[in-house]
Parts: sequence; C-alpha cells; structure tokens
Amino acid sequence: MARSPFCWGIDIGKCALKAVRCRLSGEPRKLTAEAFDYVEYPMLLTQPEADPVELVRDALREFLGRNDLKGDRVAVSVPGQSGLVKFIKLPPIEAKKIPDIVKYEARQQIPFPLEQVVWDWQRLAGGMEEGGFVIDAEVALFAMKREQVYKALTPLTQAGIEVDVLQLAPTALANMVMFDQLPDPATVDPDQPPASIVLVSMGVDTTDLVVTNGLRIWQRSIPIGGSSFTKALVQGMKLTFAKAEHLKRNAVRAEDPKMVFKVMRPVFTEFAAELQRSLNYFAGTDRTATIGKVLLLGNATKLRGLSDFVGKQLGLDVQRLETFRGLEGPGVLNAPAFRENRLAFGTAYGLALEGVGGPGIRTNLLPREIVHERVIESKKPWGLAAGVGLLGAAAISFMGMYFAWNSFAPNQYAGAFARADGVKTQSQAALSALEEAKQKRDAAIAQQRSLVQVEDRRFQSLDMLRAVQSLLPRDPPGQAALNPADRNELHITAVDCQYFPDLKTWFDRVQQQWNETHATDEAVAEEAAAPPAGEAVAPPETPAGAAPAAAPTGPGWVVQLTGYHYHNEDHHKPDEAAQFVRSTIVKGLLGEAGKVSVSAGPLAGQSVPVKELGIGFPVIVASSPVRTVRVPREGAAVPGEASLPRPDLFPGAAPQEDPDIKLRRFDFVLQFAWQPVSPGVPQPAAAPVAPDGG
Repeated sequence: MARSPFCWGIDIGKCALKAVRCRLSGEPRKLTAEAFDYVEYPMLLTQPEADPVELVRDALREFLGRNDLKGDRVAVSVPGQSGLVKFIKLPPIEAKKIPDIVKYEARQQIPFPLEQVVWDWQRLAGGMEEGGFVIDAEVALFAMKREQVYKALTPLTQAGIEVDVLQLAPTALANMVMFDQLPDPATVDPDQPPASIVLVSMGVDTTDLVVTNGLRIWQRSIPIGGSSFTKALVQGMKLTFAKAEHLKRNAVRAEDPKMVFKVMRPVFTEFAAELQRSLNYFAGTDRTATIGKVLLLGNATKLRGLSDFVGKQLGLDVQRLETFRGLEGPGVLNAPAFRENRLAFGTAYGLALEGVGGPGIRTNLLPREIVHERVIESKKPWGLAAGVGLLGAAAISFMGMYFAWNSFAPNQYAGAFARADGVKTQSQAALSALEEAKQKRDAAIAQQRSLVQVEDRRFQSLDMLRAVQSLLPRDPPGQAALNPADRNELHITAVDCQYFPDLKTWFDRVQQQWNETHATDEAVAEEAAAPPAGEAVAPPETPAGAAPAAAPTGPGWVVQLTGYHYHNEDHHKPDEAAQFVRSTIVKGLLGEAGKVSVSAGPLAGQSVPVKELGIGFPVIVASSPVRTVRVPREGAAVPGEASLPRPDLFPGAAPQEDPDIKLRRFDFVLQFAWQPVSPGVPQPAAAPVAPDGG
C-alpha cells in the first residue's frame, strides 16, 4: 500500500480528465496542492462518433506520461447517477448497535442483494450521545453495483493505476464545500447551525446539486448539463455539434450574440426551474434549514449571464466558486491552465482531500477483495524474507545436528541397545500374558455366575405360579357352599405372559385401568349400587386429586390371568363383580396378604411375602358386565367349572324339570408385573431414573 503523504484526486469526466496532487498542510484546515493536470478529450464522450473507451485510455496514457504516481495514493470519482445515496435518521439507539441497524436499513433501502453491490456508510456530524445512547443521529449510506464498480476501475487498472479510494462525485463535492466554505463541524452548535450552501456542479450531461450546512447533507442529480446548451444551438441554428460547442464557448464573440442567447434561453429557463423545484423539495424535507448562497462549479457555468439569470429566478445570491479558500500552493493556483479551468477541479479537490485523510465523509466504494489482495501483495516481500530467514536457520540447525551425529559412535553401544531391546520384549510378553490371564479369570467368573443364576432362575416361574395359586380365594376344606354362587372361588381359564424391555411402556398404556382398579372406598360404595342383572357395570371413577402410581421401570414380564366368578348374588353386595376380584387376588398381588414358599436360593424352603418375588402392580385391564348364564346341575359340562350338586342332595325339594341352574357370571382379565428375583440374593443397584420417568 502507498505510504506517501500525497494523494492524486482524479476526476474522469466526459469532457476532460482533471487531476490534482495534494497533501495536508501544516496549517489547520488547509490542503497543499503540489501538482495538477488537465487533459481535454478531442471530443465529448457523449458524441455519437466518439469512442469513450479509447478516449479515456489515451487521456490516461497522456496523464501518466507527464506525471509519476509511484508511492502516492489515488482517489477516483464516479458519476453520482451510477450509485445510490441514502441519508437515514436513526431512532434513539445504543451506539454499539448502530452497525446492526445500518445493515438492516441497507437491506431495505438498496434494491439489490447486498452480495451484488459494494456499499459503505458513515455517521454524520451532529446528534447527541448520553449514557451510551445516541439521539438525533443520522448516517449516510452509499452503494454501487459491483459490476459498475469494476467497469469504472477497468481503464485505470489497464493503465497500471492502483486506486485506493473510489467515491461518488457528489460526495467528493460535499467534502470539498464543507472543508473549503464552512466552519469545522466540531465547532458548530447543532441547535443553531449555519446557513446551508447550495453547490451546483454542472457537467456535460448532468448537474450535481449538493446542499449542506456541515452537519446535514442533501444531494440530487439534475438531467441538464453543458451539452443541453450545445444541443439547443444544434437544433436552433442548424449547426454541427462541434461548431455549436465552439459557438457556445465563444458566445460573446459570435457574429450575433443576441441570437445565440435567444436560442439557449429555453435551456436557461429549464435549468433555473429544475433548481427551484429541487430547492423547494429540500425546504419541504428540512423546514429548519435556511439557504445562504448558491455556488456554481464546472466550466459550463462560465457561460455569460448564467449566474445572474439563475440568481434572479431563484431570488438567491448565486456566484461562481472562483477561489478555493482551503487550497494553497502558488505553483498550482497561479498556473494558467489551472486558473483557466479552476471551476472544473472541485471534484478532484474533494477526492484528494479524502485521500490524504482530511475531514468529511470517509466512505470508500472500493471492493474489499481488492484491498485484501493489495495487503497480501504488500506483505509478500516480508513473507519472502521471513521464509529465507527460516530456511537459513533450518540449514544452520541441520549442519549442527549433522556434525553431532557424525561424532556419535553407535558401535560402542550396540550390545547395550540389543540387551535393552531384549528386556523390553520380555517385559511386553509378560504384560501380555498377565493381561490374557486376567481376561480368562474374568471370563470364568462370569460363566460361574451365569450358571449359578440359571440354577436359581429355573425355579422362579414355579414360585410365581405357586404364589398366584396361593392367592386365589378358596373355602376351607369340607366347608364349601352347596350353591356355586356362594363359594369363594375365582375360575382361571388362561395364563399368558409377555416380556417388556421396559415395564413403564406397559404401565403407561394401563394407567387409566390402574386408577379404576385401585379406586378409593367412596368409588367402591358407588359400585355397590349395581344395575340389574344383564346391564353393564361401569368401572369406578378415579377420585379427583388421587395421586398417580409410581410406574415400574426396567425389564420384566407382564403376566395375564383370564377368568370369571359367580360371586355376584344380590346378598353379596358390595363384595361382587370387580370388587370381589380386588378384595381377593388383587389385594394379595399387592403384597398385603399371603406368603409363598421359595424353591431355590439362600431362602429355599422358607416362606416370603409375594412382593419379594418381584410381583406387583396388578391391574384389571378388561371386564364384562355381570350376566346370567345357565350351568348344568350335574357333571362338568362347562370346562373349568365345578359340578353342581344333584337334586337328591336337597332333602324335601321337589324334582326339577329344568336340568340347568341360573347363575350370575362376571368375566375379567387381570395383568400384573413380574420382575423375577431370587429372595435373599443381593440385587444390583438400580439405574437412576430421570424426573420424567425416562
């Protein structure tokens, strides 16, 4: 990157190339001009027969032939209509959040994806900052399509000129007028700002209008330029473009000056009207601003009578910017070519000011990838020097190690190294043998434990079935009632089981049946009011606020008992239907009554509670309404049912013509969880359970 304190501000216009070389002066708010150049094209770039690319290339070649840019920074401008400028008023916001809100606004204001544009922003002077919050702040947002940027840089790149700053021409003019014609923004009172200056820079096709008071900036491009007067002469006086251009520049010395100005008068009027319309719009957007004076720039404004006509139409003080207050350097300012074309150097002046680091807007539309490439390129010599240094250090280190290696005699230590390797091999073999012995021992212990557990487990299912059988209700021997309905019996017709990797999966599905099975006494009392025979018996509802059961976890079996009973006569209420099942086998499976003898394990032959066998969580998962069935009086016609007594066992009873007896039958399906354990054998610690039961 350039290290010189000088910067070339280059304005490639449509009429000529203007350039000025400046540096910051030792005096405050002064810029010293060291050199300049003005290269006029043989014809305007907008003429139909002109080749803009070739004309600009020739001008750059001529400029480089007369000037040396080596080591200097270069700032170049592009027309204002090639880019987008937005001035955004920010709400009260933290200062550190301004970049985020600016990026958001950029996405909203720029009508292209941000990846397709080069954009930059800067916070303008003014506003207040208190406690980290910024109030009444305004930022300027600048953007340009990436393809337009590279198109503008192409002629300079082909000429071998490295551009350091790429700026819009109106922004460069704003920097110039704030530095040259207005006081330092740091000394301005935001509540009483100075009057705004209107800078009108007339080019070939367009006119850049910039309004600023040092704190706020407003700009607009007007589609009227110096060629508009030339075109009026071409049409009004039937001249060629070249002759009309010559006549416009020498209108006072023409044969009929009055006729020339009469033909150009409509353009004068239209130009003044456009300025008036723009200033009215500015006054509408900023009602607190006042306009002090209007300054004209550009060689086209040298047209006789233009400033007086515009001033009369606007009712403002309009004058050409003849003198640059902030620019010094007699060698440049007193040069005839500069004095002749000083009105055309406003943009180059503003570009040089930004290039040397002067005050004002410091945004740069040069693509970041170009800047990064130049930084890398500038570091390459240092990288090369560092690489050479590292290579030399590595060579010196290698030579030292080489000499040390040559001084070493390996034959003297060959025997010791061989013995050490032998001991190491023996040690590794011993460690491998020890590890293999440990693995065999662990495998034998695991096999032994497995065999012991198999021996214990073969009796677990027998103990479970014995426990279920012991919990079935029965009458004492010899005391069974003659009527089957009065017997304490549960008829089990089927026993099934299914393995679950996690019993919680099963319990989640039967949670509602669990609540109904283990209802409170009030719910049981309601069940006592049973409907007549043959009607459905609604299961007792779970009372509000009943605490949910703790679900079983871990692997285990779900055992299912399918059965029925006749204990449903009217005099059995409330101990009938599901309540009879709950008060008998369900109560026993909960571990509230009954013990069973263990077949194997440390407690073999002893009686233990049913709960210690891993049995629990009984649930009536299905039941049928109490219904009336007919049962044969003699024989076991129905599988699983006891035979009814013969009629001759009831003395004095009359013979029955009906061979069957009517009984009220209740069918049910009962399930319970079984996690087989051997009582007395220590169980492994249970894995921790998450709060949600997972």
